[in-house]
Amino acid sequence: MTCHSLLRAAALSLAMLAMAPCRAAPASHWVATWGAAPDSAGPALAPQTLRQVVRTSLGGTAVRLALSNEYGTGPLAIGSAQVAVRRTGADIVPGTSRAVTFGGATTVTLEKGATIVSDAIDLPVAPLQELAISLHLPAGSAASTIHGAAMQTAYIARGIDATASEVFPAGPTDDSRHFITGVDVAAHGGAGAIVVVGDSIADGIGSTEDGNARWPDVLARRLDAAAVPAGVVNAGIAGNRIVRNAARPFAGPAALARLERDALDKPGVKWIVLAHGINDITAGDMLAAPAEKVTAQQIIDAMQSLVRRAHARNVRVCGATLMPLAGVRRPFVHSAAGEAARRQVNAWIRGGAPFDATVDLDRAMRDPADPGRLLPRFDSGDHLHPNDAGYAAIAEAVQAACLK
Repeated sequence: MTCHSLLRAAALSLAMLAMAPCRAAPASHWVATWGAAPDSAGPALAPQTLRQVVRTSLGGTAVRLALSNEYGTGPLAIGSAQVAVRRTGADIVPGTSRAVTFGGATTVTLEKGATIVSDAIDLPVAPLQELAISLHLPAGSAASTIHGAAMQTAYIARGIDATASEVFPAGPTDDSRHFITGVDVAAHGGAGAIVVVGDSIADGIGSTEDGNARWPDVLARRLDAAAVPAGVVNAGIAGNRIVRNAARPFAGPAALARLERDALDKPGVKWIVLAHGINDITAGDMLAAPAEKVTAQQIIDAMQSLVRRAHARNVRVCGATLMPLAGVRRPFVHSAAGEAARRQVNAWIRGGAPFDATVDLDRAMRDPADPGRLLPRFDSGDHLHPNDAGYAAIAEAVQAACLK
């Protein structure tokens, strides 16, 4: 790519990313192309093969996988692992399956709490490529490490090693991510990653199952269409908060506690989009314990801390205002005090917060006739989570405000 071409790409979006400087392209380097933040201990698993589908955002000449036993109660044995191009359902494109190795070995045991990154896998992948990742658990698992709200079907073959099967055996399915926390690609040039740190709205609650309709998915499509070499990694966790660890066990540690694991340590990260904070407010409305109460100033202080830590790692941050939620359905609660806190945080974000860029999702998503509520055509029905059209609107707003 010529310097002139790089500058044209920068005009599309890399004023934010600064990923394509006008110089000779460096050798390939690892960039995160997909992720799922582990949030809890899942159920015990019998011996089985799990086949899980992920979609890249950025393409590359090779891939590698990150696996986690963070919430395990003992060692996790992986008897074999394969990655392939997905055809449809649980089936893969013939001839594309590749064995995954760890230090040259096709088997690996993760100790309790451990994570591991595979060797490079010789499988070139395109942007927006669906991959099928198969893990054989010969001894099962006493407790699995999961991302609870996958919005994607996982396929199970009980008792056998079906990792290399082109046609996956019929069997039960699941709707959580198990053990897989990241996929990286070997990318050329100035490619880098954007990590979305957020809650259930980043996680895609309310979007179409198996539709890749979460707003980070839509953003990845938009960037690819604009020829922007950027991975988009979704580090949202449903129920997650910025300031406090969640009261319920499957909502993960607070964003301040997981920032390195889920964002700053991702290969090639250049930007964080922070779309977070409403659960800190609603938890105070929903839960009686004084420890669950969080003020607007505490949310602001936490955001400032997050920005300082990101800047210390040369990572920029785009801050998003908190979206409206009046009329929200149980178990959520909308109160006058909570609404006042939301508006205080939003005023701070609009008026001088230390973000490198901001996107006003409140204005983009609210009903002009009733600004405390989501626009009806963006509402999934619970008056909190958007539908597919709403998630597309968020992606458009983020691209327009932050990636210009």
